Amino acid sequence: MAAREYQAVDMPPLVTVLQLDTDFPRIAGDVASPATYLGDIEILRVSGASVGQIVSNDPAAIPIAPFEEAIAQARGDVIVTSCGFLSYWQAHLSQLTDKPFISSALVALPDLCARYAPQDILTVTFDAESLNTAHFGMYQTDVIGLPRGSHLRKVIAQNLTALDAARAGREIGELVAASRQPHHKHILLECTNLPPYKSVLAAQTDLPITDILTLIEAARPGTINPDHLNS
Repeated sequence: MAAREYQAVDMPPLVTVLQLDTDFPRIAGDVASPATYLGDIEILRVSGASVGQIVSNDPAAIPIAPFEEAIAQARGDVIVTSCGFLSYWQAHLSQLTDKPFISSALVALPDLCARYAPQDILTVTFDAESLNTAHFGMYQTDVIGLPRGSHLRKVIAQNLTALDAARAGREIGELVAASRQPHHKHILLECTNLPPYKSVLAAQTDLPITDILTLIEAARPGTINPDHLNS
């Protein structure tokens, strides 16, 4: 059962976030940070949905019933999840609501691949070893993941309560700058905890970036604080 942490009182929230059962900091730009939005949001914390359970190379084995229950409770104009590894369940979960549902930034791939070859897209993920064709579907891009020793990965994986955002941004920027190849034309952020560092990546690579915030804004214009969208 999802635990309701926050909801608007007078008007339906702009967005409902089905958040994993985590306590690590959600800074501005994170999909589950109220500071990311121009209005009220609703966060439904999905009990028992840990990072270790959801970040899996076998997404079909993820217990999906708690997310089904959470969607039934959702009041937002748009419903999203806080982990891109749920992309496998996009079709199933979207059928449970008449509202726009976004499981992952990976659902942008059909549109992106109408403009780019899959290999021209660099997907940045939390765990490159676990992200596979079950998540990508027919659009397999180049992929890099957060190193196991990196600060942000430790904070997320160990559910730590302290985050050094400057250190995380520096490490992520260095990772992407070192991994980017001349043929890469677009960056896709699978991990919903990466958008706070989008400006760093844009400055380092000068490439357009798509993330879950891009998709939320497309589904409901005027929802995302412009500071957290591509310029």
